[in-house]
Amino acid sequence: MAFVVANTQLSFAVQMGAGFTAGVARVGGVTGEVVGPDIVDGQGELKMFQDLKTRVKDGISVFTLAPEIFTQPMAAAVSDDIPLIAVDNPPLAASNVKLFVGNDNYQLGKMLADEAVAKLPANATGKIILGTSAPGVKVLDRRAKGIRDELMAKLPGVTVVGPFDTKQETAANLAAWQTLTEVNRDAIAFLGTGDADGWNLAAIKAKTKATWMAGAFDLDPKSLAAVKAGQLALVSPEHFVKGEVAGRLQAQHAKDGKALPEGWYYTPGLAVNESNIDAVMARQASTDATAAAVASTVDQVLGDASYFRKMSDVS
Repeated sequence: MAFVVANTQLSFAVQMGAGFTAGVARVGGVTGEVVGPDIVDGQGELKMFQDLKTRVKDGISVFTLAPEIFTQPMAAAVSDDIPLIAVDNPPLAASNVKLFVGNDNYQLGKMLADEAVAKLPANATGKIILGTSAPGVKVLDRRAKGIRDELMAKLPGVTVVGPFDTKQETAANLAAWQTLTEVNRDAIAFLGTGDADGWNLAAIKAKTKATWMAGAFDLDPKSLAAVKAGQLALVSPEHFVKGEVAGRLQAQHAKDGKALPEGWYYTPGLAVNESNIDAVMARQASTDATAAAVASTVDQVLGDASYFRKMSDVS
């Protein structure tokens, strides 16, 4: 079996791939590979998927930020009886993919907003600037909506502006946030929906000695260091967990023919702040440490019926 990912360099995709490999290894007796482009490149990833379809027949998991261009190729793979699992970004209905492993991204957005609320005065007023690194990508759009709705509910005196396009490529992301922070010097917080948003905001905050609050997602080592330094709040979508759930399901199916269920395996997120940063940094120190730390969560997702939901409930 195989797992094709949107990128092999950024932390979120690396974590998903490592989780998939760990899940396959936990089942044992099967082999798997993880492939993807060096940069986010939907067409390049699609070519890799098309190649996998010719030689991998026991199952393919797919994490893509461009599900629209995968729809017909996925449907063709399903027609060829290749078991498919969509990971992180839900598939379009026309793909005929019946199993999804991923977060409730609206809830993740609310979690990050709650981290901001905890760090800001209860009667806070002013602007909060919201950015997203890939406008139009459903999972990030849902995070942005969750952030906005929760802030408006809990901080009625605050005005949420955005989301602005903060770009996927890391240098462009930094430039976007430099512009936004310069133009909005009076803002009380800057929140992003992706991973580069986190470490770039933290770097700008430290360099300019700003007092605004910063928040974003994912567990890149630079972002974890920023949380430790008090420069950033994070929410982890727990990408390793998603990858391992998909890897275990795919491997079990390949090994003993156990049918893949049809629906959504919901995977929970994790707020990362001063209270747990040391534990999170310790578990992220190696793949083995991460696998050991999240094993009980993976077991719970796969064993507790409340984590298995209808595909129509995906947010």
